[in-house]
Amino acid sequence: MHIKKIPVCIIGTGNIGTDLLYKIQRSELLECTLFAGRNHDSKGIALAKEMGVPVSFDSINALLENPNCCEIVFDATSAAVHKIHAPILKKLGKFVIDLTPSRVGEMCIPVVNGDDIATDVDANINLVTCGGQASTPIAKAIAKIHPDTQYLELIASVSSKSAGPGTRANIDEYNQTTQRAIREFTGIPKVKSILILNPAEPPILMHNTIYAKIQHPDLDALKKEIESAVDVIQQYVPGYRLVAGPVEMEGVVSVIIEVTGKGDFLPTYSGNLDIITAAAVQMAEKYARTNLS
Repeated sequence: MHIKKIPVCIIGTGNIGTDLLYKIQRSELLECTLFAGRNHDSKGIALAKEMGVPVSFDSINALLENPNCCEIVFDATSAAVHKIHAPILKKLGKFVIDLTPSRVGEMCIPVVNGDDIATDVDANINLVTCGGQASTPIAKAIAKIHPDTQYLELIASVSSKSAGPGTRANIDEYNQTTQRAIREFTGIPKVKSILILNPAEPPILMHNTIYAKIQHPDLDALKKEIESAVDVIQQYVPGYRLVAGPVEMEGVVSVIIEVTGKGDFLPTYSGNLDIITAAAVQMAEKYARTNLS
């Protein structure tokens, strides 16, 4: 039986945009009808052509010329560029999924608030950062068991090879956006985020170490709540796993999360990029299920 698919556009043909394209090609609910960027030497454009996906080097202008080509727009450019794109896409009435740390739209972690946002047909949702996607559900689990938690710190360590020009240009925005998301979704007043680009060879997997100051923690209850969050995330990010914790030492609870990428376009060590493209597809499919039903 033929299943109607929701047409989508990807703006940004770099690593993130291309990995996103691979995931969309596998989706039973989404169809990429425009893959647009500016780089004429883009490997992503060449791959999209091989897949038979319509492409353009005119970025968002290609969408302005043919606004009816899609219902969902993924912005995989940069924080600064999305701030320019956002009002244009709003005027076009598109459901926008922002993969940059622009802080323009409503922050979204699929496992936390995805169901609530997916019903808004002209929403601009912001997927925070890869560190935000990986750590916010764990931080929320901690805050649920210990709502009086006053301080939480995230140290996200990723392979230097998996950090492209866009990531490097947005490190300040990355940390600020990650901190903001954890604070707003958990109510923890003091949050600190640190991103480390590790040049090790062979490249390391993404690791997220979360520290929370908690006096007399209930480790059994914490572990149960954290494992529950991990189980849900693994439904759309299979390489997401709890590798250590929760453990407590001198009033500090630590949890370590590792993310292995699926290996679509990006190498498996790029779990930091894979988790945000997987979250983007998860949200687009939630939207599709709502609007195709």
